[in-house]
Amino acid sequence: MTQTTGSDFDFEEWASLAKTDPAAFEAKREEAIAQLINGASPRMQTRLRGLQWRIDVDRRRSSTPLSSCMKIFNQMWTSVYGERGLLDALHGFDCGPLPERSPAEVLNLERRHAEHKDSHTYP
Repeated sequence: MTQTTGSDFDFEEWASLAKTDPAAFEAKREEAIAQLINGASPRMQTRLRGLQWRIDVDRRRSSTPLSSCMKIFNQMWTSVYGERGLLDALHGFDCGPLPERSPAEVLNLERRHAEHKDSHTYP
């Protein structure tokens, strides 16, 4: 099977397969996920397998597809806003003081003003 990317993903094909042959859909889904994970760096593969395991556990424990979707959705937001989430990581990122800005000459490059060669200096 070739790897499915965002540009060649056919939603209608996947939806039809899910309706007509759920077992084949699940096998195709698992294969697509495995291909994506195997294409990542070794360090990311470990993290992605852990994340996929958590998603799969939530899917199995959910009573309905909507319930599963909501659990996964909440996982995503927790990873951004929760303790030690993305926002915490970004707030802890210290790149030091910003360099001072120096004056720069800004040239007017419009053709109709070329004969004037206007330029201005801004701090």
